[in-house]
Amino acid sequence: MNFLSDNHLYESVAALPKIDLHRHLEGSIRVETLIEVARLYQIDLPESDVETLRPHVQIVKGDPRTWREFLGKFRVLRRFFQSPEVIKHITREVVIDAADDNVKYLELRFTPHALSRHIDCTYYDVVSWVCETVRAVEATHDIQVGLILSMNRHEELQIGEEILRTALEFHDCGIAGLDLAGQEPGYPAEPFRKVFLKAKEANLGVTIHAGEWAGPENVRRAVEHLGADRIGHGVRSADDPDLIEFLIERGVLLEICPTSNIQSGVVSEMSRHPLVELFKHNVRTTINTDDPAISNITLTDEIVHVVENTTLTIEDIKQQILTAAAGAFLPEDERAALVNRFETLLASS
Repeated sequence: MNFLSDNHLYESVAALPKIDLHRHLEGSIRVETLIEVARLYQIDLPESDVETLRPHVQIVKGDPRTWREFLGKFRVLRRFFQSPEVIKHITREVVIDAADDNVKYLELRFTPHALSRHIDCTYYDVVSWVCETVRAVEATHDIQVGLILSMNRHEELQIGEEILRTALEFHDCGIAGLDLAGQEPGYPAEPFRKVFLKAKEANLGVTIHAGEWAGPENVRRAVEHLGADRIGHGVRSADDPDLIEFLIERGVLLEICPTSNIQSGVVSEMSRHPLVELFKHNVRTTINTDDPAISNITLTDEIVHVVENTTLTIEDIKQQILTAAAGAFLPEDERAALVNRFETLLASS
């Protein structure tokens, strides 16, 4: 348990240069922007005021802590990607919000299939709009952004194959990796095996949502069958000592999202979060936001909650930030430069 005063702790964490490797574009939209877009495109909202709209798009006190409740928020949010201009506007705000939180390196993932659903466009179009916007924000803000294309395990394999083709086409324009997300219970990852092995052959990073809403065996399969470099969440890994040793041996990085895990019912409370056990066992762990708008948090908030409610210290957090730098989906020379940059920044923080 950390005994710094609340204000001192928050200020210390806010000042830290940070890395977020697991943040979904669709789960990062400002509530105020939802209302603006709804007015512009005549989208029916359950409420038209920011505070009364929150329960429909954010997890609030009293909501059931289930994966169905958590994913249900996306059904509302994804209705708002109504035009190229909206996609660019939302992307710009999401990256600026990260930069304002002193996130110096961000890997932002998004689902081209979902974002093209309400527009007559291709995945290629969606990716080009996001890439263009991200590069423009990088030119004016102190943030570096890598992009990850997501596909859902409960959707058709054909969608995943097309997303892979799009990722390969944009590999030199900032697409750093592929992600498999969606409903873990009942939908194995194996049908997408060839897609992700082809991604690895092309030097794209591979991250798989696993061990979040299903057991540790999904984590092992994601690594062994799909070649995962990183695991989205992976908190159920703590249930299997053999898997812990396997992750250490393979150097697999876990993208931990503590608040999301609590809100979706994976973990009962922060003080019991497996992050601490995994970190103490020397599994490569990082702290991330997942869906900051749905969870109503920043990365600063996330880290503060961890330090306040667990035995992890600011020095432990710094170590995990360096772990994140070393696990970034970048070419080897750029990744080494990122690690060196953060070693310098954190030494003076």
